[in-house]
Amino acid sequence: MGQTVLIVDDHPSFRASARRMLEADGYEVVGEAADGDAALAAAQRLRPDLMLLDVRLPDIDGFEVARRLLDANGRTPQIVLTSSHDSTDLGEAIGASGARGFIPKGELTGAALAALLR
Repeated sequence: MGQTVLIVDDHPSFRASARRMLEADGYEVVGEAADGDAALAAAQRLRPDLMLLDVRLPDIDGFEVARRLLDANGRTPQIVLTSSHDSTDLGEAIGASGARGFIPKGELTGAALAALLR
């Protein structure tokens, strides 16, 4: 069994394509969430190894979701931020979030994820 993943993005089509791609590369997608509140609840309930987290969500942005997860007591998933924007558009917020790293949506692959997590 591969690493368990929670995909958090407000676009159902992105969640579906990310799920297919990650599962094909051996990851086990254990859940999906469409906003920050749902992501926090799902992370607590599902306890994934990894969270693929969009930075732009309709309620709480991904940076704040990452900070809340890292500030919480207990097991925290590795967090990889993603966005349709380039990392240069997001400034220092990526590093300040405590996330493991960032992968633009257009460059997301299982191999890119694995390389970032090494």
